[in-house]
Amino acid sequence: MSDFKNEIGVKVPNILMPNKKVDITKWAVVACDQFTSQPDYWAETERIVGDAPSTLRITLPEIYLEKPGEAERIEKINATMDEYVANGILEDKGEGFVFIRRSCEGKTRTGLVIALDLEDYDYTKGSTTLIRATEGTIVERIPPRLRIRENAPLETPHILVLIDDPERTVIEPIANELKNAEKLYDFDLMQNGGHIEGYFVNDEAVIKKAINAMAALIEPEKYKAQYGDKAPLLFALGDGNHSFATAKANWEKKKVGLTAEEMENHPARFALVELENVHDEGIVFEPIHRVMFNLDTEKAIKWLEAKLTEQNGNCEIKRFPNKDAYERAMKKLDKANAHIIPFITARSYGYIKVVNPVAQLEVGTLQNALDIMLKEMDGAVIDYVHGADVVEQLSRKKNNMGFLLPAMDKSAFFKTVVFDGSLPRKTFSMGEANEKRYYLECRKIK
Repeated sequence: MSDFKNEIGVKVPNILMPNKKVDITKWAVVACDQFTSQPDYWAETERIVGDAPSTLRITLPEIYLEKPGEAERIEKINATMDEYVANGILEDKGEGFVFIRRSCEGKTRTGLVIALDLEDYDYTKGSTTLIRATEGTIVERIPPRLRIRENAPLETPHILVLIDDPERTVIEPIANELKNAEKLYDFDLMQNGGHIEGYFVNDEAVIKKAINAMAALIEPEKYKAQYGDKAPLLFALGDGNHSFATAKANWEKKKVGLTAEEMENHPARFALVELENVHDEGIVFEPIHRVMFNLDTEKAIKWLEAKLTEQNGNCEIKRFPNKDAYERAMKKLDKANAHIIPFITARSYGYIKVVNPVAQLEVGTLQNALDIMLKEMDGAVIDYVHGADVVEQLSRKKNNMGFLLPAMDKSAFFKTVVFDGSLPRKTFSMGEANEKRYYLECRKIK
């Protein structure tokens, strides 16, 4: 295989895939940070998988994170990774990319599995690296995830990274180069995950062409014409921000004491991701809603009205006894120059209205208040939820309160990150929970 050295942080990874005897429909499970308030989903996944080899056994669904038995689960995960390699469950396909075509909920998108150099990434606020976080990274969320990765011999990614490629020069042309590529998989994903195809791309010319096309996206004169003197942003985290930050933290620990030569190709220096084009018509930015638990909701509503007024200069909260009354009011509501945030409790439907808010996005207006509420209201916890129907289901239970947020315009995504920095935490999601990346490919990190 050729030397694919480049200046943009791209690594052509050694891909591990389950052998042909493994039931791929049981092997692939959805990203571990999904359905965290729905234990029935994970119970059904357990039932489907049974005793079969599966990525369920080499990842830790976050519904179990920081819960009793976590240490034992992590130890078992690491042992299972070793077992899958030793017993030939996983086979080394060699160096290459994986071209992916995923169809779900009537939409089809394409992606490319590659590895990225963690030396070209910095998740701190104000970062100007080639690879950047797109939302604020909560450093407190890294240690529990680091406990999983630090002794793991393998990684399997649910990280989605975006490029700004309106002319479709990087990923899309590979679809025409698959004639001689090995088809790795072609099947329906469990639990309404849609259909997925994967092709192993190891043709040197195709790989070099893709890397060169990526580099061309930040060609100095072209980039300056679009963004002025701003430092180039090539790879923007779309999903899995904290997983990528955990990989970075792990590498920072691992590289201590290594020579420059040892660091150059150390497997922990890189992280496996799926690259997608933000302009892909199959990519839809879905809002991420909020549900608060363990609240005195009457007290919480009064508290929010006062806090949002303090932060923005004004806040109006209206409540309605049923959904019909609320929907009629929303149709008549003057929304000019205002952030409108619908909410649901066990007793009512309503909305928050903040005129001329301080934050640019509704999610920023709300989150600025909720962050303080979590500190001031004993026992209150928050979950970030995909799907308005799930929000309503959870919020109609006693002592819960859900907030519905609008979707972000994806065409403004890169420009917002370049000029304004990280977006508010959990601003958007690339699809609903069942559309998230399923674990498939693996790579050694030891």
